[in-house]
Amino acid sequence: MSQSLTDRAPVARPRSARRRRGRLARAVGVVVLLVAALFPFLWMLTTAIDPNPLSRGASLLPSGFTLDHFRTVLVDAGFLRYVRISVIVAVSTVLISGAIALLAAVAVARFRFRLRTAVLILVLLVQMVPLEALVIPLFLQARSLHMLNSLLGLVIVYLAFSLPFAIWNLRGFVAAVPRELEEAAYVDGASWFRMFRSVLLPLVAPGLVATSVFSFITAWNEFIFALTFMQDSGKYTVGVGLRTFFTQNTADWGAIMAASTVIALPVVVFFVLVQRNLAAGVTAGAVKG
Repeated sequence: MSQSLTDRAPVARPRSARRRRGRLARAVGVVVLLVAALFPFLWMLTTAIDPNPLSRGASLLPSGFTLDHFRTVLVDAGFLRYVRISVIVAVSTVLISGAIALLAAVAVARFRFRLRTAVLILVLLVQMVPLEALVIPLFLQARSLHMLNSLLGLVIVYLAFSLPFAIWNLRGFVAAVPRELEEAAYVDGASWFRMFRSVLLPLVAPGLVATSVFSFITAWNEFIFALTFMQDSGKYTVGVGLRTFFTQNTADWGAIMAASTVIALPVVVFFVLVQRNLAAGVTAGAVKG
């Protein structure tokens, strides 16, 4: 017995060493990913506060500190009006797409009808179409409907982009809710709308948060359609408004980076507000499809 224990002891040490090396490799990988993800944001922020961004070169630290670039963006250029337009468009897209996608997901997950599978496949295929291929068709359609230079027309276009993913994602959340909960609400005398509001909606709320993040980013960062559809500079979104700091031969990099920081802040704030529900939504949506 003592001999067998002695023979086993050296085997445990290599396994423990391999586990430590594995944890170390994972930690190094996480650090590398964090550096790669955060470095562009750090460079943007440090350039925005650098008094001389053109002469900075490859220096990781700014040559000084100034808020003149932010004053140029917010006061002189009136960049806040672009932010206001983007907030209106993004919030409208999130609210409308969330409502439509939730009702569509309930219909697909709970009801049986002809061509149900075909509808799901078509919804998924829409996601595979490149956005650039839709610019001219949607432009012609918007022109025929007199929706060019209209925020409503831009919101409708963003809805077309965000709804397929939202419906497909929310379908998994609705399907994961046991039917017995709905049946128990019916037994207690609740109508369908009461069951939907009191039982189903709270359970799929994390999924709504996850899809809302996607819809918000789609509407907030989109550039091509906002540039094509909007002809009035007073209706530009932040992506198109950022272009005003570029000239034909030069670019005001301090103002560009300051404006980019202003654009990134709402997205960061939105993520901070919904991060808990977002994490729960991402994991819960994979339970049942």
